Amino acid sequence: MEDMATEQEEAPDKAKLSRRGFLGMAASVTAGAAVLPRMASAALAGDERDVLDVAIIGAGLAGLTAARDLRRAGCESFVVLEARDRVGGRTLNHDLGNGYFSEAGGQWIGPGQTAVADLARELGVGTFLTYWQGKIVMLAGDARATVECDGGLSTDPKLRKELEDLARDVPTAAPWTSPRAAEFDAMSLADWLAKKNLSPEDQLGWALGAQLTTGTTPNKLSLLHYLSLINSAGCDYRRLEAVKDGAQESRIAGGSQILSIKMAEALSDKLRMSSPVLRIENWQNGPATIHTAKGVIRARSVIVALGPPLCQQIAFDPPLPEKRREMQRRWPAFAPMRKTAHVYKKAFWREKGYNGAVIPMNSPVQFAFDNSPEDVSFGVISAFINPGVLPSDKKAAEAELSRIYARAFGDEALHPIAYHDHDWGKADQWSLSCTSPIPPGFLTKYGDVLHPSIGRLIWAGTETAEIWITTMDGAIRSGHKAALQALQAVAGRKA
Repeated sequence: MEDMATEQEEAPDKAKLSRRGFLGMAASVTAGAAVLPRMASAALAGDERDVLDVAIIGAGLAGLTAARDLRRAGCESFVVLEARDRVGGRTLNHDLGNGYFSEAGGQWIGPGQTAVADLARELGVGTFLTYWQGKIVMLAGDARATVECDGGLSTDPKLRKELEDLARDVPTAAPWTSPRAAEFDAMSLADWLAKKNLSPEDQLGWALGAQLTTGTTPNKLSLLHYLSLINSAGCDYRRLEAVKDGAQESRIAGGSQILSIKMAEALSDKLRMSSPVLRIENWQNGPATIHTAKGVIRARSVIVALGPPLCQQIAFDPPLPEKRREMQRRWPAFAPMRKTAHVYKKAFWREKGYNGAVIPMNSPVQFAFDNSPEDVSFGVISAFINPGVLPSDKKAAEAELSRIYARAFGDEALHPIAYHDHDWGKADQWSLSCTSPIPPGFLTKYGDVLHPSIGRLIWAGTETAEIWITTMDGAIRSGHKAALQALQAVAGRKA
């Protein structure tokens, strides 16, 4: 993500100090399923004689990817059930007018995230580089400082190398199987950093870097989980944290939700919107009976493309295994994430040599950044907000943020032409949290029940991905995997 510090037009040694001061499948699924016969669509609801091959719960990136793969493989006996009146899950576009959007949820893609890049290309959706030219602004008390930054907050290359080396033995798909899993999961990232005798500036840089990539503070973040994220990035810490050559390098033209919208357009005959699933019966042996707010559906396999805590909103009969239930109940939801967008007539900060990034200390803002459209027809400053700090009243929130941006960029920031505000913890009951940082002790206790299917239930969602978990790429990968599992089950039953 991004960040701050002191004017940087001096010699190399001084520049270094100011930086510290600133502080810092799709194809394989289709090929594997090509042998499956084309299946006729089954009727829905009410008719006991009609049983679908697959029911998919959730029309986010994971669920829609799974549905798309089923259709590409020749399976037409499926339905997608979505609780909301929209698709996209944890991606959501703010409509800025005239065909422009700013993202309220997940938005970035970077090197190595081939699943989302492939999907965008197949759907005819372009990407463009995140704007990152110019200085970052840091605010601390009455002080204001600026610095050039190449995209990351971490300051010590040796420490980065140490984390990368540790991450090599922590597989993203199953970090709890690491030889040192118990050791790493017993401590937080903050515990580990505390042993490194870092300066206050370095402590701040590493803390901000972790918070901006995971949505929570290092003291709430399992070292094991953090190492698994680094492993996801090819054991390259900078690829996880940075903008240039990192996971925040590019954006989706048309906003990230466009991927789900385009998939949904091609699957409109299979979508059932505003249909929250209330209860699933006979999931062990099948066919499963799925009770929704709009009727009953029966299916031989059920892809549950939801975050683990949302599974708690479904009653399962018989109950799920105790450990699975406990994992869902205890899944951390302390990082719901609130994201705002100030819209201006132009990106005036660029003219002043700033890249739009702001990090204010002891502020409602975790991190603010330039989120303007590619053609810069107007300017947008978006921000990740610390939960529970900014006023819930949107006019009051807009005014408070405008004052922060004015300190960073000048009084022009006091006059946005529009304001958007989305609190993922309060927007609706179908989100709860936008990010999923994992605390110490969780993965070694519950990780082994996160992935495996149970009876006729197949789990999907970014938390179940084998790499790039917590990202859009991870969600798409999990959808590919779930579709393949469902297709294999269909093939087995028809053999």
